[in-house]
Amino acid sequence: MGGVLVGFSIIGFVILIGYFVERFGIVGAGAGRVLNRMAFFVATPALLFTVLSHADVSVIFSKFLVVIVCTIVVGVLIYLAFARLFFRTPLAETVLGASSATYVNANNIGLPVAIYVLGSAQYVAPVLLLQLVILAPTILAVLDVATRGRASFVSLVTQPFRNPMILGSLAGVLVATFDITLPAPVLAPFELIGGAAIPLVLLSFGMSLHGQRLLKAGTGRKQVVAATMIKVVLMPIIAFLFGRFVFDLDGAELFAVVAVSALPTAQNIFNFASRYDRAMVVTRDTVFLTTILSMPALLVIAALLA
Repeated sequence: MGGVLVGFSIIGFVILIGYFVERFGIVGAGAGRVLNRMAFFVATPALLFTVLSHADVSVIFSKFLVVIVCTIVVGVLIYLAFARLFFRTPLAETVLGASSATYVNANNIGLPVAIYVLGSAQYVAPVLLLQLVILAPTILAVLDVATRGRASFVSLVTQPFRNPMILGSLAGVLVATFDITLPAPVLAPFELIGGAAIPLVLLSFGMSLHGQRLLKAGTGRKQVVAATMIKVVLMPIIAFLFGRFVFDLDGAELFAVVAVSALPTAQNIFNFASRYDRAMVVTRDTVFLTTILSMPALLVIAALLA
């Protein structure tokens, strides 16, 4: 369980630093939003490009990933059912809520968990590719349309290709697909800038926690509870059912698919919410709660399946 503890400790420490930066007014008012915009438009696209340019694109066709896809689809449908029955929100808020319930932290926590607990990063790489190449572009495209208030076929088709995060992802996939070897001096600036993405997102997330109270009435408490329960409790169960009884996974693969499904909500969702100024409290609270609760969930999963 050392990988789980290390991953959570690293993330928690950086978030705590962000909280104290805001608490003592070190960078001034509005700095958190500036950090988010830097992460969204500059650092994260560079990170996505460098990560995906070295990826093995063949992993997206694995049985392991099919189970993850089925789990995400069911998780989204459950959230939409909750939204229909218990709360009505606009399209952008609904998309961000469903994303909070299903978009896993495959990088910050997923990689150390995969390496130190599951024994190989191969179990996280397919999920990272799925989210960066398919899910994130889809989420961002819907948010673009929803926040513009109008849409045409041309704008719907072309808008994703004008988003820096999507462009970075596509460029990385093309480099990996055609096995292009980029010179070190070409990659170095992207690696340097991309290295700032995760710290920027975590610091801005920690800054957003100052002066706020979790699950405060009137801030989308029902959405937070629904998304958190789906992410931490239902998704691992759904992954186990699909993996064991539909796709006949067992042993290390079954443990891996359940553990990956139990990873907390990625800070990227809060970054998306901040960029579009929608559902920021809901995504922030969900990221925070799932990050706390996923640790005992992973410990239980390890005790039962490892």
